[in-house]
Amino acid sequence: MRQVVQSARSGKLTLKEVPEARVRGGYLLVRTHASLISAGTERMVVQFAKKSMIAKAKARPDLVKKVLEKAKRDGIGSTMRAVMSRLDEPLPLGYSAVGDVVEVGAGLEGKFRVGQRVAIAGAGLANHAELNAVPENLCAPVPDDVNDEEACFGTLGAIAMNGVRLLEPQLGDVIAVIGAGLVGQLAAQLADLAGCRVVALDYNAERLKLSEYGGAELTCNLGDGDPMAAIMNLSGGRGCDGVIIAAATDSSEPFDTAAAISRDKGKVSLIGVTGTEFDYRAFMKKELSVVVSRSYGPGRYDPDYENQHVKYPIGFVRWTETRNLEEAVRLMSRRRDHRLQVEQMITHKFPFSDAERAYDMVIKNTEPHLGVILEYPGEAKEKTPKLRTPVSVSTGKPATGKCVLGVIGAGNFARAVLLPRLKKINEVELHTLVTRRGISADHSEDTFGFAHSGTDDAAIFENPEINAVLISTPHSSHAALTTRALEADKNVLVEKPMALDREQLNTVIRARIKSDAFLSVGFNRRFAPLSMRARDRLAQAGGNKYVLLRVNAGQLPEDSWQNTAEEGNGRILGEVCHFVDLARFLIGNDIKTVQAAAASVSQGVCDDLTVSLNFADGSLATIAYTALGDTAYSKELVEAFAGGTVVNIDDFRGMTVTAAGKESKQGRSIEQDKGHAAELEAFAKAVASGGPAPADEAEIVESSFATIAVLESLQRGGPVDLS
Repeated sequence: MRQVVQSARSGKLTLKEVPEARVRGGYLLVRTHASLISAGTERMVVQFAKKSMIAKAKARPDLVKKVLEKAKRDGIGSTMRAVMSRLDEPLPLGYSAVGDVVEVGAGLEGKFRVGQRVAIAGAGLANHAELNAVPENLCAPVPDDVNDEEACFGTLGAIAMNGVRLLEPQLGDVIAVIGAGLVGQLAAQLADLAGCRVVALDYNAERLKLSEYGGAELTCNLGDGDPMAAIMNLSGGRGCDGVIIAAATDSSEPFDTAAAISRDKGKVSLIGVTGTEFDYRAFMKKELSVVVSRSYGPGRYDPDYENQHVKYPIGFVRWTETRNLEEAVRLMSRRRDHRLQVEQMITHKFPFSDAERAYDMVIKNTEPHLGVILEYPGEAKEKTPKLRTPVSVSTGKPATGKCVLGVIGAGNFARAVLLPRLKKINEVELHTLVTRRGISADHSEDTFGFAHSGTDDAAIFENPEINAVLISTPHSSHAALTTRALEADKNVLVEKPMALDREQLNTVIRARIKSDAFLSVGFNRRFAPLSMRARDRLAQAGGNKYVLLRVNAGQLPEDSWQNTAEEGNGRILGEVCHFVDLARFLIGNDIKTVQAAAASVSQGVCDDLTVSLNFADGSLATIAYTALGDTAYSKELVEAFAGGTVVNIDDFRGMTVTAAGKESKQGRSIEQDKGHAAELEAFAKAVASGGPAPADEAEIVESSFATIAVLESLQRGGPVDLS
């Protein structure tokens, strides 16, 4: 079999043919499907091995002391031979993997079975190798709806879980995670799953965005200054109940930060390898407790537990390393709407035969990376499970490298905005266009370069070459066409609105749950560069937010199709939805209640109204939508307030930020950018790469539901609860 090994003397790493691992009593023989390179830990191991003898001695004075003691006792010659012998031993790399059981050791019959998929753990055990022999207490069954790429994160999940458990978190605790690497990302998600309010701190802006996606309520870039004000704002002036240090650094800065942001008698859990010199007075004044996490949990480093299969009584040790590993992979199950998500942490995948190239990238840090996976030859668990996939998490369809697009509808908006932009995107192949009128289809086929055109949408839904559908038809047909696209397992981008009432919305949701394809809605403003910048600035300010969106929409022509019940059903569903979704995006929390009030209609339909949105975190948004103004005046104004910061976006041409008594103007442009190009490009890339959806599907469903609730509120004359 092949295995990744390293020379302890030179640090040279090779993929080497070695004798196959053999099973013995109390062990499982596992054929590996995928293993995870834990970049931080394994980089440290490899870099240490590459050091010179003098550098090794400086890095490990404890080992030098042992060598000197042995030299005094056994003599220099004997000691040097022993040292060189140890340095000549090849080091196995890897400690987190997943695979199928191929043989069950004596004593484990019935507990495990051949063919069963298990997550495996342990340095020197769960190696980057085609076969591994692993003791019972370092194995955990993997749920059927967790794929191999996810399950190989199990060991790191157990490490993060133990670090969180040591804080003994309570519901509502504010937990800070310093360091947003793999373990930090997992710890933040697990604290969120435990009902805590999570703060993520790091110097890497991209990793902080990932933490936000994983449930962090507040992210703080340590390069932007002191996070104290934002954390105190979030915690009501109390500070953090617990702090997890998941950083890897020689500096003791994480301890200084932990002391500053902790509440009185708070607790600090150390997971990462970091400098441990800290200011005694800072810890003493708050009477802070420091606990050092024992890797995967109780049982780790106990040879009787790990190798002799000893069990700890559950009444005395509730959570062992085994149970932490089991729980980590269980929490990844898609049977849970709120689950441990690791897909977004995967940045690179290499065939096992390219392991040396993977390590070269990790060690030399030649490109940004986080989760690096080695994939092994042979049959692996399907990457996209066929079981129920919650709307909140989409894995999409297998990557094809192309977005082969079928388009239904080519009205003014599609011809002026969507199709010209799609034509320019490399990942997009414009395959088939379907319109009501053949002449329209033929004209647009020639103009935009479609391979085919027609008037029968079956040409799209029944064509296996097409993997994505854009729906740009009148509003009344959106839900039915979206449902058909999902039932055909085609990724879909439907122009807003997704649905006109709850029944239609539920029909789409049911189709999505059964489909392997993902769903996007044309809420383009959340993709606008200024919207993204505003969201990040509001998150940095922390605490509750208040967002005011004013829309000077102008009058529609009396004969506009948008006003007809048969096609458009009014501008509330067709246009106000944009601003409901923009408020949801900027605030970044669940909408709890919706209340609307309308002015008296003097002509046409209801175009003048205010909408109040209450969010789960206490934030508020108000939408003022009117057709009474002069269209020479700016159409859209966004004003957002949070933590002493005011963000102003005027017609998506420029943004002004006011904070600390200073006003700064950002992103001023003659041209508007409402995010159409970015939205289409993100959709195309998501289809080509196999997903997930470019915007969280649970959020866009929630925005659609909240817009329907606006109409219901006007009909009932009171608030509508979305919970």
